[in-house]
Amino acid sequence: MKQFTIKQNDAGARLDRFVAKAVPLLPPSLAQKYIRLKRIKVNGRGSARDARLALGDVIEMYVNDEFFEQPREENAFLRVPEPNLGIVFEDENILLLDKPSGVLCHSDGGFDYATLIARVQSYLYQKREWNPREENAFAPALCNRIDRNTQGIVIAAKNAEALRVMNEKIKTREIDKYYLAVTVGKPPKPSGRLENYLFKDAKKNQVFVSDRQTPGSQLAITEYRTLKSESGLSLLECRLLTGRTHQIRAQLANAGCAILGDGKYGSERENRKYGEKSQLLCSYRLRFSFETDAGALNYLKNSEFRLKIVDFVPKYFACTMDSVMI
Repeated sequence: MKQFTIKQNDAGARLDRFVAKAVPLLPPSLAQKYIRLKRIKVNGRGSARDARLALGDVIEMYVNDEFFEQPREENAFLRVPEPNLGIVFEDENILLLDKPSGVLCHSDGGFDYATLIARVQSYLYQKREWNPREENAFAPALCNRIDRNTQGIVIAAKNAEALRVMNEKIKTREIDKYYLAVTVGKPPKPSGRLENYLFKDAKKNQVFVSDRQTPGSQLAITEYRTLKSESGLSLLECRLLTGRTHQIRAQLANAGCAILGDGKYGSERENRKYGEKSQLLCSYRLRFSFETDAGALNYLKNSEFRLKIVDFVPKYFACTMDSVMI
């Protein structure tokens, strides 16, 4: 329990607003619940959330100590009352999650409790599978990332061994990742391989494609096949053989068939025409094609997971996910 005495500068403030300042990590919904259950009291008695505080009032808060910490990226999960995770698969070692378009995997600086990693940690904390106060250093972590405005499967590790193995398998390219993309126009061939060099301009957060290697550029390889073409749009399946920043987006644009909705590499005119404000790109399929020992995760070898729903497929093509997942 922590106790506060109201001073001149807080006199006249509403109880719920004082609580929000005094306990910065306590989610608003949980604060309202605690006021209602009288775990937050004014002068030893329950109070309404909109009650005005007076000089000298004593506020008692029966709230866990961790909620009184200063907000940091490491404790952002405490601000997440309902994680709302799209769980594709879960066991004692990993989570496979369907990250929605518009959600960041990690904070891009500062305190952000709307990120996917904050939701994951909140979920495991609420399930009592993880408590940072009982750990020396480990925290649940994401093993791969995808762009903010890209939907798709993200792997989260629940323990240090799973994180180590997954990071190693991603590094050695023993996890196959497949994407669906809607492009404006068709690629040069119905199927093929895009092999270029990408140079990243960190200031612009943009990559540039070249057929020749230049200082600072990296080799990028993507395999693709056309699944459908209708009304000037194409549905492609892309398989990443390397994992460069904006790889699929930049390479398809360079091939003359930019992804619909892509504001960085696509056509502004086409994006406006269809009313799309984020790229129609989804990491929809994942295969654990382990070729070497995976330790505690050997049981996942040759397992494959797919999303059952990708909204832009039926929106633009006369087909279902079942018909494209061949």
